[in-house]
Amino acid sequence: MTGRPSRSVRFFGGPLDGRVQELGDTEPVEGTVLKHVHLHDGPKIETRYELGRAEDDCWEFRLSSAPLPEPETDGVG
Repeated sequence: MTGRPSRSVRFFGGPLDGRVQELGDTEPVEGTVLKHVHLHDGPKIETRYELGRAEDDCWEFRLSSAPLPEPETDGVG
């Protein structure tokens, strides 16, 4: 063990539930929001996950209940 914090993150809830992935080279920032877009035969589904620390000091993305922002418009209409 190196004594360094975990460089991976686990997802909880939504379509990515249970997935584990590496955080990459950038330093993780608690509160960062990740938007996941799922495209399939039906409508586009967007979910948000918020990055935080678990009690065991590991990183986790939890499904966020914050409402998605309204889509931007180009002012033409």
